[in-house]
Amino acid sequence: MTGQNGTSPKHPEHAGSPPPPVVPTAPPAADVENQTTGTGFGVAGILRRWKREDLVRRGSLALRGLSLVFSLLAFIIMASNKHGDWKDFDKYEEYRYVLAIAILSTLYTGVQAARHVHQLSTGRELFQLRTSALADFIGDQIMAYLLISSASSAIPLTNRMREAQDNIFTDSSASAISMAFLAFVTLALSALISGYKLSSQSYI
Repeated sequence: MTGQNGTSPKHPEHAGSPPPPVVPTAPPAADVENQTTGTGFGVAGILRRWKREDLVRRGSLALRGLSLVFSLLAFIIMASNKHGDWKDFDKYEEYRYVLAIAILSTLYTGVQAARHVHQLSTGRELFQLRTSALADFIGDQIMAYLLISSASSAIPLTNRMREAQDNIFTDSSASAISMAFLAFVTLALSALISGYKLSSQSYI
């Protein structure tokens, strides 16, 4: 059928052909920045966690090392506090108690310090993390209690002796008690770190 001017109507040349492909467009600049920032925060968070865990390990080792030194000094000072007659530590139950706990604390902190050195040097745990954290938490609290108990029991006896007579025996006894108290302080701080490590363990 023709129009008034004798020309046929025009039809689209490619009416049956498929539509042109859609070219993907780049995401907005704001979205790219958000994705990059989120990834950066994730990596930074992991790095911060690793640094925090390493700091906790080194702090725990330092505290146990100090506790080992103080416990060993308390043991040596009290064991050598023998000056004849009534000035022998083994004549007093309180001083024998201080010596026994100092020996026990020296052994405990020595084993714990050796375990932490092995962990830091090799990067491997001797036991499961949860088991180690629980053992550290319980052991630190028990040993700290025993140390403060022994020091508290020997302080009144030492004070009474120093009121009557101040000599090398009473000075040595006071020094041993002071070392036991410092060992208690360092182990109490170590118990706080052990509690943090225990609470940060995943139970899933």
